[in-house]
Amino acid sequence: MGFLSTTCAALALVSSVLAVPPTPVAPRQANPFQTTVVTDFAEPWSLAFLPDNRILVTEKRGQLRLVDPATKAKGTVTGVPQVAYGGQGGFGDVAIHPRFSENNLVYISYAEPGTGGQSGAAVARARLVLNTSGGGALQNLEVIWRQNQKVGGNGHYGHRLLFERNAGAANSSILWISSGERQQMDPSQSMTSNLGKILRLNDDGTVPDGNPFATQGGVAAQVWALGIRNPLGIDFDEQGRLWEVEMGPQGGDEINLIEKGANYGWPTVSQGNHYDGRQIPNHNTRSEFVAPKASWTPVISPAGLVIYKGDLFKSWKGNAIIAGLGAQGLVRVEISGTTAREAQRIRIGKRTRCVRQDVDGALWVLEDGAGGRLLKLTPA
Repeated sequence: MGFLSTTCAALALVSSVLAVPPTPVAPRQANPFQTTVVTDFAEPWSLAFLPDNRILVTEKRGQLRLVDPATKAKGTVTGVPQVAYGGQGGFGDVAIHPRFSENNLVYISYAEPGTGGQSGAAVARARLVLNTSGGGALQNLEVIWRQNQKVGGNGHYGHRLLFERNAGAANSSILWISSGERQQMDPSQSMTSNLGKILRLNDDGTVPDGNPFATQGGVAAQVWALGIRNPLGIDFDEQGRLWEVEMGPQGGDEINLIEKGANYGWPTVSQGNHYDGRQIPNHNTRSEFVAPKASWTPVISPAGLVIYKGDLFKSWKGNAIIAGLGAQGLVRVEISGTTAREAQRIRIGKRTRCVRQDVDGALWVLEDGAGGRLLKLTPA
């Protein structure tokens, strides 16, 4: 599609604050994608592939849709719990269990309403029962995790979901949750709160062996890493390393390599500043905090992440592909070992909410907002 093009000029306007010295930028492609528009949605947020190639798509107001890419038919899955819709709040992520073909379990995240206008992120699992009309229902829904603080406001829920097979236990899988700090800042550094953290749980919400703060008990036992602001993308590379992208304040969007027990410094340090102009010390002023592998000022507003593992875009293997709201497209980041640097901007022309890779190596993108489209991207 002609509206998908590499915007080299935009790179000249954006300075990337890197944790490592920059290396030469890889050559750009003028038009890397053949784009197929599948259908559109009302404020789509995330997607997950079913084994039969159909796709689950979440809509922020609380609808779960089922799409057949072959026919572009779009059905509805009922049984989604009530969500607190507004601002960044609403229906969030969706992920299928690694053994979905055996148990039909689907995991969803959402902003859960509380009292007095307060809300907090929650994660639930349910059995997906499909019907012959192109839709289905979530049955036996069970909440397995909650942010332990419900607060006012509608920002920084995070609540991205990621499964990792647990090679040590045939009947268990590890669920990773990115938990935002709900614009409260200080909970990111508090071990009595699970806000502003990267969390590691069993698939039933219990705490697995090996978490770094397990001996502290309480919500601290859930925590893998802390000092996180608004984490909206997590994925593993082929070496098993976990990468995360998050929105910074006024500047300072980050891509981080998440390490066991590490503290990433928010709100004590940041590569950006507060919206009211108050400065925040940079990471290099406090050696106890782990610095991002790359950061962006002006921001790209990262909203999703996939570490590319396919063969369709062979030269991109191992790269991070970031869905950017502010970037209005995709940002490709080259990863070499434990270092990262921006390599390419690919403009879509719309705020981009989610990016996923299918088993064939194609990229699937959700645009943000009313009428946000589902796009399939293959090599031009």
